[in-house]
Amino acid sequence: MANIDTSLKELLGIDGAMGCCIVDYTSGMSLGSSGAGVDLELAAAGNSQVVKAKMETMKSLGIKGGIDDILITLDSQLHVIRPTSKHEGLFIYLVLDKAKANLALARRKVMSVEGNLTV
Repeated sequence: MANIDTSLKELLGIDGAMGCCIVDYTSGMSLGSSGAGVDLELAAAGNSQVVKAKMETMKSLGIKGGIDDILITLDSQLHVIRPTSKHEGLFIYLVLDKAKANLALARRKVMSVEGNLTV
């Protein structure tokens, strides 16, 4: 089991990682962040709205189950949002440099970090 600081260090160790945070999407507040490249506090608040909107849409459509992850691709960055299964109301947010990252490996690492996260 890994605490927030250890989890953030593991996330920043991913090839191409620029920044990351653990977010409480019910409040939009970051529980911890590390790295640079984007304003992680602002991103935490904004992406909380993304997660809430997707969950509401799934509910409206009658889609059962949870979100594995949400991927946002930009010109030069990849943004991975992964709601945690063991800690309801939290998600992991990772920003990657698109030119340096391997998305498949990054998603697997985020899944591993999420499985070991303790809050």
